[in-house]
Amino acid sequence: MLKRVLLLVGFLSTFTLSQAQHHEEVATAPATEQVAGNMTEAEKEKAKNQEFIQHHVKDAHSFDIMVTKDGHHIGFPLPVIFYDKENGLHAMMSSAFNHGESTVESKGSHYKLYHEKIYKTDAAGTIIYDDHGHATNAKMLDLSITKSVFAIILVALLMVVLFGSIARSYKNSLVPSGAGKIFEPLIIFIRDDIAKPNIGTNYKKYMGYLLTVFFFILFLNVLGLMPFGINVTGNLAITAALAIVTFLITQFTANKTYWQHIFWMPGLPWPMKFVMMPIEIIGMFIKPFALLIRLFANMTAGHIVVMSLIAMIYVFKNVIAGIAFPFLTFVLYLLEILVAFLQAYIFTMLSAVYFGMANEEHHHEEAH
Repeated sequence: MLKRVLLLVGFLSTFTLSQAQHHEEVATAPATEQVAGNMTEAEKEKAKNQEFIQHHVKDAHSFDIMVTKDGHHIGFPLPVIFYDKENGLHAMMSSAFNHGESTVESKGSHYKLYHEKIYKTDAAGTIIYDDHGHATNAKMLDLSITKSVFAIILVALLMVVLFGSIARSYKNSLVPSGAGKIFEPLIIFIRDDIAKPNIGTNYKKYMGYLLTVFFFILFLNVLGLMPFGINVTGNLAITAALAIVTFLITQFTANKTYWQHIFWMPGLPWPMKFVMMPIEIIGMFIKPFALLIRLFANMTAGHIVVMSLIAMIYVFKNVIAGIAFPFLTFVLYLLEILVAFLQAYIFTMLSAVYFGMANEEHHHEEAH
């Protein structure tokens, strides 16, 4: 139980630091504000739908369940924490920014939430743009508990409580009870079909991580299917943090044979050893990169496709679209449920494969 708690705390610290620099894309002036006078109704509807989709897949400083037609946000605020090197650390609730509509005064300076980034402004909240439409205001170091961080904390606590209770139930009987009846088949599957075949005899020392990362990704993926706009595993910082943890465990638990095959491949003529060395070193970093891109791309693409199909109803505005697109959305939503499980499985499987490669014993010398 203590190992599980420590592992989850490590995850939380990694993800929280990752979220400090979330969404590094450049803030630009809204296109609808720049060319609204020249846009047709269809183009305005298209721009509105694009903004809606982007809002759904991006992180946010408040947890909005839904927005009414009159623009009223139904949800609850989250803590906003940011650092200004001139005025130090600031803390408040996101409701102070009123979803970017209000300017906040703190420690004698003014700040504005714009495109989910915090900028220093004047009292009127003026955002200054350069010739390319990029915001030039000073951007703050954001350490806020955003919607994604809130979801991570929620899932981590859920896992501690859920699997802690399952572990305690086995002290009384080996027959699973309660939630153990649901999750024991998955736990056994990860042990017998992922860990043992790919890692071998040393599988036990990796089981804690493999179980944690599988259920962590799975729960976040399922949470992302809820209509709350939670897209944690579609955030590149989150998937990168997961991949980095897998990479570090692989390197720090690898045996000497693993390092020998990277820096001095046995069984090859010595000139080829120098050729293979940079290839193997590059491969070390390509593996975690493939992990983070695969999870990020699949989850983000799924959300965008589903939201795009919903948006098509408002583009065509006819009976056929009102029937066809909801049906297609439902079919793709069922596919997304499968993808949620599949991506958790793939990430765990590839992590186990990398662990197995790091612990594999080769006998090239004896063979030759």
